[in-house]
Amino acid sequence: MSDGVPAIEVHDLSKRYGSATNGVLALDHVNLSVARGCVFGLLGPNGAGKTTLIKVLTGISDITSGEGRVAGFDVRRESLEVRARIGWVAAEVILDDDFSAWENLWLQAKLQDLTNWEDRATHLLQYFSLLDRKDDKVSKFSTGMRKKLEISLALLHQPSVIFMDEPTIGLDVPTRRMLWDIITGVHKEFGVTVLLTTHYIEEADALCDQIAIIDKGRIIAQGSPSELKARVRADIVQLETSDTIDAATLRALPGVQDVWAQGDDWMIRVGSSEAFLPLLLRTVPTDHIRRISVEKPSLETVFLDLTGRRLGQEDEPMRDIRKFYAQMRRARS
Repeated sequence: MSDGVPAIEVHDLSKRYGSATNGVLALDHVNLSVARGCVFGLLGPNGAGKTTLIKVLTGISDITSGEGRVAGFDVRRESLEVRARIGWVAAEVILDDDFSAWENLWLQAKLQDLTNWEDRATHLLQYFSLLDRKDDKVSKFSTGMRKKLEISLALLHQPSVIFMDEPTIGLDVPTRRMLWDIITGVHKEFGVTVLLTTHYIEEADALCDQIAIIDKGRIIAQGSPSELKARVRADIVQLETSDTIDAATLRALPGVQDVWAQGDDWMIRVGSSEAFLPLLLRTVPTDHIRRISVEKPSLETVFLDLTGRRLGQEDEPMRDIRKFYAQMRRARS
């Protein structure tokens, strides 16, 4: 990849499943530029188009319109060149449990037709503190160890770009934090560009140099975490009351910028929560207030401000995820 060439470029890219009249527009004129050597986060709810974007950038799925380039190569016309330069870490670890760690690396080398891979494999196992377990079957590994081995497989052929699709979904907090440290370390140690998809706000904030927020197939905001937070010059007050309250009453209070309902709650955007709360408590009797909370500018409030709803935390449907990951592993070769 030449100096100055972005690791990933996406221009006006759309992906439609089905017909133009009855199909689903999964990606809607997406534009992205991911600089080399960064951790780039694609943040959005389930079904927003995150995995679909990875599918088209890795050649698993065709592009309907627009263009995509990875490591300087066109994903449609130069798919073999792209696949030779990318690694993949899935949400669900895909390893051969009956094989040892070393045998999994051997199989990966065979799939990618690698020669003289042994020194690289040894270095990776040593880096991830797995060298003393290289002859143990993967079925005996903990979740964290399995994730480490999966990342080793993704790095074996020395890719310039690694796609990590929801890599921490379903993990307990300690394992998730461990993986955060690994992602940061891998990025620095091996000099790879990481495109990370996630619906965890704190994960994107902690790991990513740049973030694109995607919703319903469209990129709705881009920037560094601090730049995105700076977009929201307001606090969000969330209010639940026991009695019905009129939106016009809330809108009439000084300092209120917007009011909208979310379920049984009122979401109130205000210039300063410190100035607003005394006014609110004088307007709504305290014994009618079931719950009140304040959120200062964060990635959560950015998404809330842009979409009017919170970023969901539900697990993605697993109906065809195993099939997709199997396709992705075959595509590595």
